[in-house]
Amino acid sequence: MIKEIKIHNFKVGGKRNPFFIISGPCVIENEKIVMKTASAIKNISVKLKIPFIFKSSYKKDNRGKATSYQGPGLDQGLKILNKVRDEFDIPILSDVHSIEEVKPASEVLDVLQIPAFLSQQTSLTLEVGKNAKAVNVKKGQFIAPEDIKSAVKKLEYVGNKNIILTERGTTFGYRRLIVDMRSFDIMHTLGYPVVFDVTHSIRIYGIPSKQSGGGEPRFIFPLARAGIAAGADGLFIETHPEPKKALCDASSMLPLNRLSNLLCILKNIHSVIHNPES
Repeated sequence: MIKEIKIHNFKVGGKRNPFFIISGPCVIENEKIVMKTASAIKNISVKLKIPFIFKSSYKKDNRGKATSYQGPGLDQGLKILNKVRDEFDIPILSDVHSIEEVKPASEVLDVLQIPAFLSQQTSLTLEVGKNAKAVNVKKGQFIAPEDIKSAVKKLEYVGNKNIILTERGTTFGYRRLIVDMRSFDIMHTLGYPVVFDVTHSIRIYGIPSKQSGGGEPRFIFPLARAGIAAGADGLFIETHPEPKKALCDASSMLPLNRLSNLLCILKNIHSVIHNPES
């Protein structure tokens, strides 16, 4: 049985809940883009009755260059995210990178995310578990799906069982990630909802995200369809009004004007899988 996790005013996981989305721009560029994107996704999610968690990073610490844009930082970023939460009445998610960020972030965010590259960091995981209302652990691309159990046990050790697990692919050779659709079922054995991070799985690492070869967005639709069909409880979809102008993950985010079409397709697939007689 997959545990139901309450996020804001809805539940994710369980048997009868619809799939949900974690969506927004990769990083906070400015308040205008964040508010525009949050408003658009909220309208789509309400129309399609798909639960929605807004995601945008106040800081991106895993950058290819020292000069790469990292975001507005903790204080200013949390102010913008808090405004999104209050104005649109939607839950907010962002990633934390150090134990010093955890307490101030937990005062604003509904979900604290442990980044994939930090998914094995014990001190960070324990601090997040002690403070977060809910936690999204992104499985490191360097570990097997079974091995995310270690992060789960650390969170449970400090009493936090409001856990979401996210699959974002596994390193295959160099630069590319491969998503093994068996991962959703394997990670489900830990008893928590599993999300598929579609847009990060199509990045080509080692190539700057602003270059055209830095991602393969043509695979977003087929991979998203496969993920829902394979049993993912939710999808992580980074989106932007103008991805080519984005300051982070420009070559892998889904254009905002394509999100509604994708979600309509996914909703139909989810209905067939979970209500075959309807």
